[in-house]
Amino acid sequence: MIWPGTGDPVKRKQTIRYLALTAAIGIGVALTNTFIVQKIVKADDPLYQCINGLEIKYQVAVTLDMYIDGVKQKIPADVGITKNCQRSIYTLSDDGVIHAAWTKPYSFQIGQFMWIEGFDIRNMNEAKSKIYVNGVESPDYIHAPMVDGAHYRADFVSNNQGAPSFTPPKQ
Repeated sequence: MIWPGTGDPVKRKQTIRYLALTAAIGIGVALTNTFIVQKIVKADDPLYQCINGLEIKYQVAVTLDMYIDGVKQKIPADVGITKNCQRSIYTLSDDGVIHAAWTKPYSFQIGQFMWIEGFDIRNMNEAKSKIYVNGVESPDYIHAPMVDGAHYRADFVSNNQGAPSFTPPKQ
């Protein structure tokens, strides 16, 4: 089969040149966009940076109790800490204490910790889920700011709570 624009050798050469130029421009735009976003836009965002070797001037520590469908979840140790990078939001142990640190004051949010932890909020019913700060429900939900020394309680209701189960009953 002869593809449109490739039957005539002159047109074929022009079509191939056009496709090569279009691919080169597309790749160039993608690489430029990646460079700009990664190096310039996210350079001052602590959520994308490692704090190793930085002069830390702002720190907060909060406690979090997280419940999913009434069952308490364990906050794992070493969230945000890898061999070569310590993120700005991290845990040192599994006692529910969350630390946040940066070179200048920054409005860290409890939901940012959940994002770094890998918590899948999409599986939760946001209309029924609640975040409490020092015992008072936060109108900001997961965007509640992390205040040094505050205690947070996250009560999540999963989307499938109350859904019919198709597994046979245990005998």
